[in-house]
Amino acid sequence: MALTPPYPGLLERLAERVARERAAAGPPPPSPFAGVADDVAGQVEAAVRRAGDDLVALSHDLHAEPELGYAEHRSVRRLARLLADKGLAAEVGAFGLDTALRAEAGTGDGPRVAVLAEYDALPGLGHACGHNIIAATAAGAFLGLAGLADDLGGTVLLYGCPAEEGGGGKELMARAGAFDGVDAVVMLHPAGFEVAEHPWIGVRTVDVAYRGITAHAAAFPFLGRNALDAVVTAYNGVAQLRQHMLPTDRVHGIITDGGQKPNIVPDRAAASFYLRSADPATLRELSGRAREIFEAAALATATEAALTWDPTPVYLPVRNSAPLAGRYAQHMAGLGRTVLPGGIIPEGFTGSTDLGNVSVRVPAIHPTIQVAPIGVSIHNPEFAAHAVGEAADRACVEGAIGLALTAADVLADADLRAATRQAFEAAGGVLDIDELLS
Repeated sequence: MALTPPYPGLLERLAERVARERAAAGPPPPSPFAGVADDVAGQVEAAVRRAGDDLVALSHDLHAEPELGYAEHRSVRRLARLLADKGLAAEVGAFGLDTALRAEAGTGDGPRVAVLAEYDALPGLGHACGHNIIAATAAGAFLGLAGLADDLGGTVLLYGCPAEEGGGGKELMARAGAFDGVDAVVMLHPAGFEVAEHPWIGVRTVDVAYRGITAHAAAFPFLGRNALDAVVTAYNGVAQLRQHMLPTDRVHGIITDGGQKPNIVPDRAAASFYLRSADPATLRELSGRAREIFEAAALATATEAALTWDPTPVYLPVRNSAPLAGRYAQHMAGLGRTVLPGGIIPEGFTGSTDLGNVSVRVPAIHPTIQVAPIGVSIHNPEFAAHAVGEAADRACVEGAIGLALTAADVLADADLRAATRQAFEAAGGVLDIDELLS
């Protein structure tokens, strides 16, 4: 029997709604900020378009040879080679990470904007998250601004960020000082829809291992303490928690060790869980509930539990900068793209990114750009195919223009920078990540 996804009509109805909204949508609300002058904006766009073929080639090249997090050696060299071909130096191995990259254009005086690239892939699925497009749009935005940064009185930085898929490269870069003195950060993510302020949620990892006592499962089961029973009890406890979680919370896990043979009572079993929430405070609350479940499973099965929290950095929810997102939406509209307003794409259609950790240090945006039909989810083979399709190639150029013009606005417009900083402080200012989850 062929398996088919559940709720077959849901995504079709959503696609129809999005099509109606897109057809009826007018231009985005006008921005109160002047941004970069029109003639300079024209020069930025022209510079990106001149590099368009190179950006698409970069995207396809990365897609053809995907590399996992912290092993993106070829990918980062490929990005550095593109910059070198354009006469721009790049440091590979920046911030103490072998596959991080740093490039800079401008005098170093005045405001500073960082454009972020990613290039890691998924195990078994390649670039099913479209990081090849993220790298191309970031490179294109940097190339569009590099020759004009001095005229704008500031500095543009390009950071290649390793290991977004669970490795937390941006958090490690932040701890190494990458974002000190930076006024704004811009990047985007390919998706099946186009929004300026996507509700990316936070995520942390907890690994739980249970220790029991081995026994013969048929002759002497009463002498054993079953660690697998503890894992199953914990898994079922998490399942029972789901109906009482916040609508924006997510918990999902896998059993990583279930024993050796059916006739041996397992003395060790283990599982790994992701906990996600839309706010640091609710992520902490969810973590406490999960801890209680794991400890209760040990008590119920007379085993011992060992919890390992956050073997990789916690990802915080993204704090979107509304002033910057508004400018980005304006620029994308100028390119003929419709950026959907909030409330159309369900909040649950989201994931997590380590850009959240940057966004609580520096004002940032992480919009999505459409490269696939709305019913095609990231992290599946179909999306990987779309990541080098015609729509993706167009997004490499137009996304780069949108990011470049938004970054140019920050460099050129003191009022925008002031409003961006004011909004950032009003949202809580710089947060201490370790303190949040302690």
